[in-house]
Amino acid sequence: MDDLAARVAAAMWAEDTASAGLGMRLVAVGEGTARLEMPVREDMVNGHGIAHGGFVFSLADSAFAFACNSRNQVTVAQACDIVFVAPAHRGDLLVADARERTRFGRNAIYDITVTRDDEVIAEFRGRSRQLSGNIVEES
Repeated sequence: MDDLAARVAAAMWAEDTASAGLGMRLVAVGEGTARLEMPVREDMVNGHGIAHGGFVFSLADSAFAFACNSRNQVTVAQACDIVFVAPAHRGDLLVADARERTRFGRNAIYDITVTRDDEVIAEFRGRSRQLSGNIVEES
């Protein structure tokens, strides 16, 4: 892991009770990238017996957050959307890989792919906006 990105991620993770509460695990982070995983639990399944789309979205959104804040500049979502490609089921381990596509001014675009093994579950695109301030003190 990139040192600055890792320190930023550790600081963010310490306050991220939502991601932790959903059983997510931060696997990797680097400049403009992040990988998180989340098991689909029994309480995440909807009336069709598949993972509720909101949980898949939350995993992708968390990966987006860690990737777009990796440079230690406070950054938030401006807009995002998701396309569900295949259903996820209880017991599946979902992995969200986020990567920066482009930055322009205080804005950026990120693509996040959610997979189960080698199968794509969802494609998420996030647009971010940099605010003022840093997450951790730079040494």
